Amino acid sequence: MSRKQMKEAFVSNLNGTSVLEITQGLCLPAFCILCRGLLIISLQHLCSFSHTWRTQFLIDFVVLVVPLVTALTILSSFVFLELLIVVICGAWLFYQIYLRRTCYARVPVQKILEKFLQVSLESEYNPTISCYRVSNSVFVAIAILAVDFPLFPRRLAKTEMYGTGAMDFGVGGLVFGTAMVCPEVRRRKYTDGSAFYLLKSLYSVWPLIVLGIGRLVTIKSIGYQEHLTEYGVHWNFFFTLIVVKLVTTVLLLVFPLNKSWILAISITVLYQLTLDLTPLKQLILYGTDGSGTRIGLLNANREGIISTLGYVAIHMAGVQTGLYVFRNRIHIKDWIKVACCLLLVSISLFISLYIVQVNIEAVSRRMANLAFCMWIVASSLIFLSCLLLTDIILSFAKFLIKGALVPCSWKLTQSPATNKKHSEFLPKAERKDPSPCLITALNRNQLIFFLLSNITTGLINLTIDTLHSSTLWALFVLNVYMFTNCLVIYILYLQGKTIKFW
Repeated sequence: MSRKQMKEAFVSNLNGTSVLEITQGLCLPAFCILCRGLLIISLQHLCSFSHTWRTQFLIDFVVLVVPLVTALTILSSFVFLELLIVVICGAWLFYQIYLRRTCYARVPVQKILEKFLQVSLESEYNPTISCYRVSNSVFVAIAILAVDFPLFPRRLAKTEMYGTGAMDFGVGGLVFGTAMVCPEVRRRKYTDGSAFYLLKSLYSVWPLIVLGIGRLVTIKSIGYQEHLTEYGVHWNFFFTLIVVKLVTTVLLLVFPLNKSWILAISITVLYQLTLDLTPLKQLILYGTDGSGTRIGLLNANREGIISTLGYVAIHMAGVQTGLYVFRNRIHIKDWIKVACCLLLVSISLFISLYIVQVNIEAVSRRMANLAFCMWIVASSLIFLSCLLLTDIILSFAKFLIKGALVPCSWKLTQSPATNKKHSEFLPKAERKDPSPCLITALNRNQLIFFLLSNITTGLINLTIDTLHSSTLWALFVLNVYMFTNCLVIYILYLQGKTIKFW
């Protein structure tokens, strides 16, 4: 076998892991973000530690990125233990902050909680969705390179036909996260007219067209390894994003925005019925001749073309979630209700997923079937609820320390119902200029980060024999790769540059 064939075989014919293991892994970034916030508060106000943008970047990288690298490599079999360690560290930091609180120092904890529930939040900014999208982007960036090393467990890679792999969630989670902040959600209405808005949407996908064609030409010209059953011969994820963007734009112009959940259910159920009652499933898996032919445009790209229906359904579910999460709320207690609601819906979807997998069909990323869509939405909602709960805990820690300021977190504001004597510090602290933040930096340039990660992954694969790399060498390469990519985006952020193509 050639080196190219060996690398293709290395990522083929895999069956994934359990839904529970992936769900445990999804909780890890949320608690890492919480620990990072608590650590910043401790360093600023309990240890009198002043830091520059360099130390802030180092803190963010070590606390937010390194744990994900280890969770996908050397600690992949001990994700729950790593999560437990992070939770214990967070609990210890929170306890130290509570003991040394500068506000309500002599007030019982019940009274403190009552005061906290009366505090208002800045309604224009919600860090939860930003943290969701950045965490997913960081995970995808790590995984696309790590999967080529033996250190990366095969069960976490993309599955061949059926099963749930961590990388399968990465692509679905990216579509879901993009949908939550799509123009339709942020604008709520189309003031420019339907025809003009459709033209704007058509224009906005040109960067994806360039990236998709560029990736296709590059891979074919240099003979880079490909996993054909992932999207097909010519198709790639950029083309999927283009189709999803255009189809959902038309659907949201025709149907009411707040009925997106009905569209999501209708599309995925009808698609599953079509898979079960027609030869469509056989077409996806084995081609028109039943022997896996790749002759003809449809046969060559059957997985990528047909699976876009499932991603359209995921996008519509993300739109509905974005509408709900972005709804104007100012009180902590309202956001606690949101977190509980998302958690309950997620649990309901996981129960439904079990029933579907037992009675209808297992999860298949290759087809993006009903079970796959349910799994992506359920996992995304439980991830969001976890991020919301950790954001609330971090806000409580900020509430206890006068002048506490954590980048990419909720801003506490004056509430009329709050005792003025103890809350007058809140607006003053939050009026300060935000310090540098890796989360904000990545959120502002996600497409550039994704593109940079793909380019550096390709360069590393062309220069390094990843299949025969030792554990220490693989860890070193992965950390340097992530450090470099994050640093480039961080420097762009420090210079105030947000690169957009439309």
